[in-house]
Amino acid sequence: MEVTLLEATPDPERVICTAARNDYLSEFVGDISFEEAMADIEGETIEEKQRTLIGHLLDHGHFGPFEHPQATFAIKGVSRSCMAQITRHRHVSFDIQSMRYVSFDEVDPAEVEDGAMVVTPPSATDPEWIGRNQSSGPVDEETVAERERIFRETVRNAVESYQDLLDLGMPPEDARFVLPIGTEVNIVMSLNARMLMHVADMRAAADSQWEIREMTEAILDRAAEWCPMTFDHYEKHMKGRKNRLAP
Repeated sequence: MEVTLLEATPDPERVICTAARNDYLSEFVGDISFEEAMADIEGETIEEKQRTLIGHLLDHGHFGPFEHPQATFAIKGVSRSCMAQITRHRHVSFDIQSMRYVSFDEVDPAEVEDGAMVVTPPSATDPEWIGRNQSSGPVDEETVAERERIFRETVRNAVESYQDLLDLGMPPEDARFVLPIGTEVNIVMSLNARMLMHVADMRAAADSQWEIREMTEAILDRAAEWCPMTFDHYEKHMKGRKNRLAP
């Protein structure tokens, strides 16, 4: 998978701090400089003051100011299973690559068997892999080889059947019913900083499925570049407190 930050609020932490200071100043923040608005906050430099205020807001549950900065991410090559999980979250906007208007008639089924177009779960190839709801433990090489054979043959057959149905005149929106839930999809996702922290609480947790956890960690990496003080504090002091940040 690939995660790209497409667009985001410039200087998001200035926005966060300005919004927070608005709540406690008699002056209107639109009429004074940022330095004046931050004058009473502890710190020698404006960056130190921002770090102090952001940490205080997060530690004391004042999450409203973090709803102002917005970010848009492009996510490439996750499964439809992962898509179904991430799109359950409220207060997030999504655009999903369509399987009604995008067909896979040119995909080589042999390449699908080799790993193209369909996400391969680690349990299909790693004998040591143990999933959360797995009833058994690690398996031997012979067993995992059989898992992989069945998986790869099945996804190849599904794509071949899909293309046969297209050749027989079935519309892509109906032929897609035979494709596996592991079929890759591209997503564009927009959300505010508070919602991203809440999504991360739920989806980067140890009990989340491996794929959505990997995707969420990649999004957090991009978010840390965009909004560094906020996500540094979140990573060090808050991550994993499920539902605390829920809107």
